[in-house]
Amino acid sequence: MPPQRDRVPAPRVPSIIVHGGAGADPVEGRDELRAGVRVAVLEGWRVLAGGGSALGAVERAVRALEDHPRFNAGRGSVLTSAGTVETDASIMEGDRLQCGAVAAVSRIANPVTLARRVMEASRHILLVGEGALAFARAQGLPECDPEALVTERQRVRHRELVAATKGTVGAVALDRHGTIAAATSTGGLAGKLPGRVGDSALIGCGTYAESSTGGVSCTGDGEAIIRVVLARRALDYLQQADDADYAARVAVDLLVEEGRGHGGLILLDWRGRTGWAHSTPLMPVALMSAAFTEPRVPF
Repeated sequence: MPPQRDRVPAPRVPSIIVHGGAGADPVEGRDELRAGVRVAVLEGWRVLAGGGSALGAVERAVRALEDHPRFNAGRGSVLTSAGTVETDASIMEGDRLQCGAVAAVSRIANPVTLARRVMEASRHILLVGEGALAFARAQGLPECDPEALVTERQRVRHRELVAATKGTVGAVALDRHGTIAAATSTGGLAGKLPGRVGDSALIGCGTYAESSTGGVSCTGDGEAIIRVVLARRALDYLQQADDADYAARVAVDLLVEEGRGHGGLILLDWRGRTGWAHSTPLMPVALMSAAFTEPRVPF
């Protein structure tokens, strides 16, 4: 059970952290990555600063990253072995453990928004493939030409058979009411088989939020993250240690040693303290809170 907190209603200091994927190229386009995560964290921060919800903040931040062609989510997603885009996303609100997710989705530029609709407008948690697309149509969400999600950079990588490229985007936020939310979105693994689903669509693996403890968004080797149920395990470590940085580091050690893969995660606790760790050369991160005058982009 989570440790007992003093839940007397009191304003919290809003906070948000975003990541641009543990598969980011450590050499190519670092300035572009920094600018991208900075824009995303500011998008989410505007929601929080205006009194909005943590759920709205993480959706807004992840949408900004899905719209950016440099990140492996939405437009800019890697290609399957068939040369197509199939995206996964999930979102979770930590007060009542509400969550929604989609997987193997095409024709939707912002799968994180579709995941939120699944959470709020259906009795399900996870919809996939054509069923998810039919639900999107019923909800009136706009479709796009699948080719609009494919960038020239990813076409070149596909032609050159660049293998094992991976990455994900995500955000975790705390609002002034003490609610924590987390969201994750990805194009998955380059060259994956059509229909493959990774951790980003799986609650407890790639995404988890529990307002009494914290929230997590993961990135990296999806199969390894699934093996160790990384997001939920990271919150277990946070409960035990009450230290966000420590919990993130131990969780990544678990990913490497027991999951037999590499990646990273961002974490935010119930007080708004942030932590992150990764076993890859680079994981773009940006954070913002009322304690800062400008976003911090520590990479």
